[in-house]
Amino acid sequence: MRKFAIIGCGRIAERHALQISHLANLVAVCDIDIEKARLFAKNYHSEYFDNAKAMFDAFPEIEIVSICTPNYLHAEHSILALNYGKHVLCEKPLAIHVTDAQKMIDAAHLNDKKLFVVKQNRYNPPVVLLKSLLNDNKLGKINSFQINCFWNRPDEYYMRTWKGKKELDGGTLFTQFSHFIDLLYWLLGDVKSVKANISNFQHVDIEIEDAGVILLEMRSGAIGTMNYNVNAYKKNMEGSITLFGEKGTIKIGGQYLNTIEYQSIEGQNIEVNELGNPANDYGYYQGSMSNHDKVYENLLKAIDDADTQFASAYEGMKTVEIIERILEAASKNTP
Repeated sequence: MRKFAIIGCGRIAERHALQISHLANLVAVCDIDIEKARLFAKNYHSEYFDNAKAMFDAFPEIEIVSICTPNYLHAEHSILALNYGKHVLCEKPLAIHVTDAQKMIDAAHLNDKKLFVVKQNRYNPPVVLLKSLLNDNKLGKINSFQINCFWNRPDEYYMRTWKGKKELDGGTLFTQFSHFIDLLYWLLGDVKSVKANISNFQHVDIEIEDAGVILLEMRSGAIGTMNYNVNAYKKNMEGSITLFGEKGTIKIGGQYLNTIEYQSIEGQNIEVNELGNPANDYGYYQGSMSNHDKVYENLLKAIDDADTQFASAYEGMKTVEIIERILEAASKNTP
């Protein structure tokens, strides 16, 4: 069985550890909070450390490392693992600066190891369907699109944590909505131009935006908007993508891209019986769909087979690049 380690023992790490325990062997975990690491390791019969170098030195047989640390540490910890000769699966976002993402890719090439990023929304059944429709040209040329991300993050979410701090978090597009930027790129290709306005309306104690409106022109010629915020009252409201093509229109939505809300497609009437896994539940809020089972199943295939489809480090870097362009465009509108 493949031997894994996890760096970062927060909530998302539980998702990783669960799937690793089903498919492989979780050898060791690491967190700067040694008590947190100890309790985490106890549940999975693993060793625990508060120093990643010490972990790698003690267990050279570790093959794959899952990076579950805060956004700003993804690059540092991924590069460390790669330099120790490990394959890496990094939680989203890959990094919060393109320069760091490129350093991660360079480290993977230098050490002849694979670097992947978690993009679990690609496995949502309606998203799989949408990708298939595009691959088979069932919608014809896509002319325009609309992406809506209306979620809720209460003040408690940002208390006593790295979240909401600009240099540690990066912003809402990184922490909440990088999955949607990834899907934009995965489904429609690269961005040609972008205009944006962002603001903070309801979270006075954070350093990042809580709402934004983006106007995008794709290299394909399609134009569209992305409207996002974490100010939906009390609970997550909607995560949706609507595509308008020459031969069809389709909207996938619900709270987490888990339903088909509208379809009118030439010669098609599609049903999706499987709506995917439950959302990640964090108590007072919910996150994206939890498809980490599919992430790990495909990860183990992709380690050995270059033809297995998996979110690559390059695609992760493109997400970071697009978000940086959005934030740069928005900064031009700031007095």
